[in-house]
Amino acid sequence: MSIVWMLLGLVLLVVGGEFLVRSSVALSFKFNISKLVIGMTVVSFATSAPELLVSLQAALDGSPDIALGNVIGSNIANIGLVLGITAFISPLTIDKDFYKINWPMMMLLSVALYFMLQSGLVLDFKEGLALMISLIVFLYILISRSKKASNKELDIEEVDDALQTTSNFKVIIWLLIGAAALYFGSEWLVVGAKDMATSMGVSERVISVTMVAIGTSVPELAASVIAALKKEKAISLGNLIGSNIFNIASVLGLTAMIHPIPVNNPNILSQDVFWMLGFAAVLIPLAFLPKRFSLGRYKGALLLGSYIVFVYMAFSGSF
Repeated sequence: MSIVWMLLGLVLLVVGGEFLVRSSVALSFKFNISKLVIGMTVVSFATSAPELLVSLQAALDGSPDIALGNVIGSNIANIGLVLGITAFISPLTIDKDFYKINWPMMMLLSVALYFMLQSGLVLDFKEGLALMISLIVFLYILISRSKKASNKELDIEEVDDALQTTSNFKVIIWLLIGAAALYFGSEWLVVGAKDMATSMGVSERVISVTMVAIGTSVPELAASVIAALKKEKAISLGNLIGSNIFNIASVLGLTAMIHPIPVNNPNILSQDVFWMLGFAAVLIPLAFLPKRFSLGRYKGALLLGSYIVFVYMAFSGSF
């Protein structure tokens, strides 16, 4: 039954996330917020909602390993799994914003998260607030830069123009469906993950950094693979890095502000965070060597192979 609960939870999270994105964008248009700002803020926050609900539900249920593992594992999966498969199928070009803004911010938050967790073995309200403030500053910088560059140059989220004409009734219904699906989806996924860990004889941390993380990355992976196979624009490197930034700053930041997240499993600090830092750090040499500003098949295979090693080592008890 644990697998059934997890699958049902993941389906509801995907459905709830989609409805929340649509309703949030439609609502933003009614307040005359520009498409640029909607793409950078509203869409990004809404797409992080499934991870936020899972981490918050896990923290409130007394499963901080799932709350932390979900975010750390998702960040690893975004680079190793999603980016690896996408680059293997269709080469990706890298723009200058990647190493000027997005990558430095991702590394800064990743390192900051490590020291925050290590300092007191808990992520508390003040640290969560600091993460949220850093995200607001980051978004302010991005929006300021947007006034001097086109959307294509900035590599931002696309916004559906058709949502401008959505009725108030539809927006309310979408919001209700999205909220309900996210609530029950997160609850069932956390319950299923805890049961599966017990039945398989592994820790909640192992299940969260692998299966739960892969599950919450499925929408990005599916969209990316379909686009790459059709030779269309696959999910961008900028958006994947942005997702990692939001996972740390908004998901863990907001969760810690609502409920402290203690570090119960020492392997989170001694292993998982370093895998996350490693996957993030390796993007710079991959971006410049041997072919500059390009992620091709061999680089994608390297990322994917490394991710498979990570999952194997997690389940085999090697760390």
